Amino acid sequence: MKLLFIHADHLDFEARRPAVKGLPPLAPDAARGEADQALVVFFSVERGDLADPPSLVSRAVENVKDVLDQVKAERVVLYPYAHLSQDLAPPREAQHLGEDLRDRLSATLSVPVLSAPFGYYKAFTLKAKGHPLAELSRTLLGGAGGPASTEPSPHPGGAAPAESVAVGKEKTLASSWVVLTPDGGMTPASAFDFSGEEDFAAFYRYETGGSRQAGQEPAHVRLMREMELVDYEPGSDAGNFRWYPRGQMMKRLLEEQCSRLMARAGAMRVETPIMYDFDHPALRRYLDRFPARQYVVRSEEKEYFLRFAACFGQYLIFHDMVIGRKDLPVRLYELTHYSFRREQTGELSGLRRLRTFTMPDMHTAVADVEQAKEEFRRQFALCRAWMADLGVPYQAALRLVKSFFEEHRPFVLDLVREFGRPILLELWEERFFYFVMKFEFHPLDTQGRAAALSTVQIDVENAERFGIGYTDRDGARKTPLLLHASIPGAVERNVYALLEDQARRMARGEKPQFPFWLAPTQLRILPVSDPFLPGALALAQEITGATGARVDVDDRDEGISRKIRDAERAWVPLVVVFGEREARGDPLSVRGRDGRSRPLSREEILAEIRREQGEFPQAPLPEPPRLSVRPVFRG
Repeated sequence: MKLLFIHADHLDFEARRPAVKGLPPLAPDAARGEADQALVVFFSVERGDLADPPSLVSRAVENVKDVLDQVKAERVVLYPYAHLSQDLAPPREAQHLGEDLRDRLSATLSVPVLSAPFGYYKAFTLKAKGHPLAELSRTLLGGAGGPASTEPSPHPGGAAPAESVAVGKEKTLASSWVVLTPDGGMTPASAFDFSGEEDFAAFYRYETGGSRQAGQEPAHVRLMREMELVDYEPGSDAGNFRWYPRGQMMKRLLEEQCSRLMARAGAMRVETPIMYDFDHPALRRYLDRFPARQYVVRSEEKEYFLRFAACFGQYLIFHDMVIGRKDLPVRLYELTHYSFRREQTGELSGLRRLRTFTMPDMHTAVADVEQAKEEFRRQFALCRAWMADLGVPYQAALRLVKSFFEEHRPFVLDLVREFGRPILLELWEERFFYFVMKFEFHPLDTQGRAAALSTVQIDVENAERFGIGYTDRDGARKTPLLLHASIPGAVERNVYALLEDQARRMARGEKPQFPFWLAPTQLRILPVSDPFLPGALALAQEITGATGARVDVDDRDEGISRKIRDAERAWVPLVVVFGEREARGDPLSVRGRDGRSRPLSREEILAEIRREQGEFPQAPLPEPPRLSVRPVFRG
């Protein structure tokens, strides 16, 4: 922040016309102002100032008070002046910071504070005093007293990330922790006996530890690169990734399975924009209630934020719908291939926390709290089904406002009994966020860190904020409650969870494997020599045609031992060695992940593939079926 102090005999100003689009009209008494014997504080807000606005405002107040105490002025005039800097913050953020500075000065100083309007071309007359302290300038660096951030700007125009009030509140929100058990027990977490519950204990330590900073590189990063699934993209902002064919196929299958679950749950699929207007009245209020940092883009001098969820797009659809009591619950679903959160650099950690991600979001309008609890229970079961399909162990957390928990305690305890394992309960003394209750399912990684996948929340604010209503049986218009649900959470984070879980298995000496329906190659055929290659290729086509399985053929000029070892390293679930006996129609020698070989007829191998595949979605092999002609994505 740049500050220019002028101790003035007199200042008067008049706003002539807007310099920034989208500003509301000024009231006549706000467009003009004058002051005698004043300390005029010209200021400009710079990009780096947005790293820690509260700290910066505090230091600006200290500087103004320091100069004021020296010059003994009778009042202070705060005057936004963009010409002090060549590295300006976006107008919206600069305006908010200036308003915070005005409010803090008014609350702190013993003299009146006058503020000139922001974002207008103004005419002014200034008569400065001539003493040595009449003209001073200071520069306040961004951050908590440290240097301005040198991190590259995340979006066009150099705009820094906006931080909602909820983000700041989340850092200081106090809560208590309790362990709920299936028998109805409630024990303060600090007194709970975690014996035999090592993962649950690690989850509790992580949740109450405070820091979310990434330490050493997570195990899944090495695996995702070695297996040519996903990789960093040096040509993009941090937290954005490139997906190779195998990883992209896995991601697509996860997306399709989620969409199937949503359809079976009765959700209607929609699609909404990826950018929204900061100045939309409902959206502006919502931003300060959601704990996420935004990317900002400009279009024709107007500022937009890139969506961090599908919430507001679906709210705006709900607002325009005609809903009757008999229609409820009403469920809308979107698979947002591009959601954006400007996570802090130190929290970025491979696929665990990204800045651009795929988020399947469902929102459900319900009539009242009782219907909300019924729907919450259904979606809790739906999330458990998702986690079973994923095959990854996980821990559960419930987070409630204390008063809501006390009122609905039997409902909460029923959920824990259905879950059948201890659940960590976080209780908030007051409600700050828009929801009163939510749950999360968390897998643990090799470093003992948790990451939320499935979640459902009961929202008590946003239906009213966005003007969503339904017509009751008596004809009266009423406001519903809303449930937010992301059955899998971010799709990318599911790949993280799969890889981290397998890394934990490997650390225990177990063989890693994907769920069969997600394995890039489900069956690999290994011809023992070139004469058997045509038969191996024909068998691959036969199995694929009969089952839809992803079958490839290792036709490289390598020995069988090497081919088996490479199939093991690629986590291929089923491997067939194809030689003379297989060529003449004898049973196939099928090797599983346990390393054992079994003789299976062609009919038996087809039946096994169909059994393993089940009702999960299918996708074709993402690469050429012959290994000898496959490109290598990572050298």
